[in-house]
Amino acid sequence: MPLLSSVHLSLPFPAPMQRAALLSGPYHYYHYGCDSMDDRGWGCGYRTLQTLCSWLVQNKSTGEAASRPVPSLKEIQTSLVEMGDKPSSFAGSRDWIGTVEAALCLDHFYSVPSKLVHIPRGQDLEKELETLYAHFQRGGAPVMMGGDRDNSSKGLLGVCSGPQGHHLLVLDPHYYGQAGSSRKDELQSQGWVRWRGLGVFEEASFYNLCLPQFWREGCPL
Repeated sequence: MPLLSSVHLSLPFPAPMQRAALLSGPYHYYHYGCDSMDDRGWGCGYRTLQTLCSWLVQNKSTGEAASRPVPSLKEIQTSLVEMGDKPSSFAGSRDWIGTVEAALCLDHFYSVPSKLVHIPRGQDLEKELETLYAHFQRGGAPVMMGGDRDNSSKGLLGVCSGPQGHHLLVLDPHYYGQAGSSRKDELQSQGWVRWRGLGVFEEASFYNLCLPQFWREGCPL
């Protein structure tokens, strides 16, 4: 079955909401086991990267991204070895990847550079909200998020603010199952894509963001 597309659509905002910026353009939801590979426990960074790549493939009308398919986990590992970022033993391993490796791969496969943002503590996430607002308002790609104590990779698809505080729209790659094994409404109700208040993120964990520097055509600069 095909991968589900744009699984955040129709998800309600945390009410009430005064300001918001959301991802523009389609993508596919990559998650544990979606290609029959059981990558539970180590593949979340790869799956988030694949989701970012799928957005580039569907929203970049010219150049490499228009014709280059989303790389497999094997291709991602092989490319990092070929670039000299990883030793040869990395290929075929269960070693994790993070935002730095994602940025290298986006440039390698699609000639799209990335901006890396380091947030020393989770309690400082609010300081980068304007960065995320500007990114999504301009038509930017999904953002990859990683950390140390909170080391589970995740995608960010939007940001919103209101009387209840600030929230990030989080796409969680840890759902396990074949492609299309769950419906969009089920993923939403089970929290695999959901709005998360900033207070949910670990205060003592650092976080890194990978923001691909490509913007969808037709969006304001």
